[in-house]
Amino acid sequence: MHLNTLKAASGSRPARRRVGRGTSSGSGKTCGRGTKGQRSRTGGGPKAGFEGGQMPLQRRLPKVGFRSRMAIFSGQVRLGDLAAIAAEPIDLAALKEAKLIGPRVRKAKVILNGAIAKAIVTSGLTVSRGARAAIEAAGGRVED
Repeated sequence: MHLNTLKAASGSRPARRRVGRGTSSGSGKTCGRGTKGQRSRTGGGPKAGFEGGQMPLQRRLPKVGFRSRMAIFSGQVRLGDLAAIAAEPIDLAALKEAKLIGPRVRKAKVILNGAIAKAIVTSGLTVSRGARAAIEAAGGRVED
């Protein structure tokens, strides 16, 4: 057996319908498209998703979801998690090393969630107003 001798089984691939070959062929003149109308013309037919004037499904359903591209590069850190970091000062590299933020994060914000007892120094991080007050109350400081 050779690839160039392979053939489909007889009858499995019927010949295509040859339209426009006279009235006696059964599909002459209008070629099976009927007379007049949108679908009788070349290139005719409604656009994809058209439902006869009814509001289409893709417009009936609510729009859902949004993935901010900025969220990939920004992260949040809880104030209570900073107590576990031994680095001084605590900056972006220290947070990445402690795996509190992802490797692609370029800017991080410290938010007031949890408590801190030891004095820490943060550098190059955005700090919320409440977190700043808690850090300074514990004897630490925030450097910009």
